[in-house]
Amino acid sequence: MKREHLIDIESREDIHKLVSLFYAKIRKDKMLGYIFNNMIHNWDEHIERLTDFWETNLLFVAKFKGNPIAVHQKVDKTFNGTITQEHFGNWLNLWFETIDQLHLGEKAEIAKRRARKMSTHLYIKMYESRVQDITVCPFLTEKSKNVF
Repeated sequence: MKREHLIDIESREDIHKLVSLFYAKIRKDKMLGYIFNNMIHNWDEHIERLTDFWETNLLFVAKFKGNPIAVHQKVDKTFNGTITQEHFGNWLNLWFETIDQLHLGEKAEIAKRRARKMSTHLYIKMYESRVQDITVCPFLTEKSKNVF
């Protein structure tokens, strides 16, 4: 299908199709599949939850209730703090690719911008949770008494 024939994200059904196709790609991805497949035990439930999330974010239908920061911090802890910016970059690339495959328009672009902002914020919060109890200042060692 040519891109000029694609329509914008308009409904929960559009979001469900987008989220379903996206996570089918995630599950097969070399870098991300291992993480997601180990953390998610009920994919149907996960797809519905993420459909709620994106429906809330794109169509302003208040359905999603949850704490994405805490969930991502738990995932990072499960994998011993090995989640990197590269993981989030790969996630974003697959998200953009899937949106571009299915949709064209303002809401599709909003979905990309919000995903970019959320991924940055989630990564920062994951990183902060790694160091909050370890280091007061990231450029000083714990034993250093010299400030400058």
